[in-house]
Amino acid sequence: MAVQTSAEEPIPVGEVSRLIGSWVERLGAVWVEGQITQLSRRPGFGVVFLTLRDPAQDVSLRVTCYRGVFDKVADVITEGARVVVFGKPEWYAPRGELSLRAAEIRAVGVGELLLRLDRLRRALTAEGLFAAERKRPLPFLPGCVGLVTGRASAAERDVLENARLRWPAVRFAVRNVAVQGVHAVPQVIDAVQALDADPAVDVIVVARGGGSVEDLLPFSDEALVRAVAECRTPVVSAIGHEPDSPLLDLVADVRASTPTDAAKRVVPDVGEELLRVRQLRERCRRVLGSLIDREERGLAAARSRPSMARPHRMVDGRQEELTALLERSRRTLRHVLDRAAGDLEHTRARVLALSPAATLRRGYAVLQRADGAAVRAVGEVAAGEELRARVADGAFPVTVGEPTGEA
Repeated sequence: MAVQTSAEEPIPVGEVSRLIGSWVERLGAVWVEGQITQLSRRPGFGVVFLTLRDPAQDVSLRVTCYRGVFDKVADVITEGARVVVFGKPEWYAPRGELSLRAAEIRAVGVGELLLRLDRLRRALTAEGLFAAERKRPLPFLPGCVGLVTGRASAAERDVLENARLRWPAVRFAVRNVAVQGVHAVPQVIDAVQALDADPAVDVIVVARGGGSVEDLLPFSDEALVRAVAECRTPVVSAIGHEPDSPLLDLVADVRASTPTDAAKRVVPDVGEELLRVRQLRERCRRVLGSLIDREERGLAAARSRPSMARPHRMVDGRQEELTALLERSRRTLRHVLDRAAGDLEHTRARVLALSPAATLRRGYAVLQRADGAAVRAVGEVAAGEELRARVADGAFPVTVGEPTGEA
């Protein structure tokens, strides 16, 4: 039940400490895992003091145990070792301190660590954090490379020197952090997140030299893996040597086998790029020369065609055809006219042959009455009637005499 207090009726510090102690007593014994950061075995004391720290958070807990409990694992436990402690929380009322009274301490072996890492790997794989489609390509030539590594470490030297040998103008934003121990995980996470938030950084390299499984455990921490998975900037993992494979290698966009390999991956080699530029320029010259040669050959072939070599030849040919057609039309017209003239002459001859004038020229005459009508029978005229006789060369008057009755 909550303690009822007020400004008028406060409770003393000792009572508060006692109440906290009673609440802590209710917790009972628990199993706790952590990393030993401080270990004190004072001569003459039957109690061993140590500090147990959470590897992923900035939280620590004081632990005490009897020397007999500690001596069972004294040969395998040192500062920095991971242990599992079975103990009961205790509240030291005079100083208001919480500690853990250990009844059993177990060292976390390599096999157990690897088993835990495998379970974590499978769980994160099921979430899709290691999926290939999440990987982002590295920029061809980053303007600034973020480097997270230990201070004055061989890994830092390898990355910086090899990268500058390959591309002297490369710029680095270096964040020195603890790369092992209890402070490694939070410091690496903070450095990665700070570099990811910097718009000038195009790629982030997390580098560390080789080490034991325990030394590389911070780079398999779940919090660090999730922090890298959330980065918008491509991340290169360069942890340990080729056989080492922390979980950071799986979540990173690119895994480098060593810090030196990371330097080769993040920046191109200036010599190789200059050679590639020269090769491309030479290739361009060959392609352009080949194109010009081909076009020149095509132009020469086009100019050698008859229509281009003698452009008037076609006109001359057409002129000859036109002249031939004109001469043909003239011959045809003359033939038509000659034939028409012959037909006309023939028709004229026929007309002349059938003309009354031709008959008159043969000695015949046409008698016409005063009204111009031709006399066709004897009975049409009377004796003494004046008629007009028309002959070939003119006409003259005649008088009808008495009919003789001769035919």
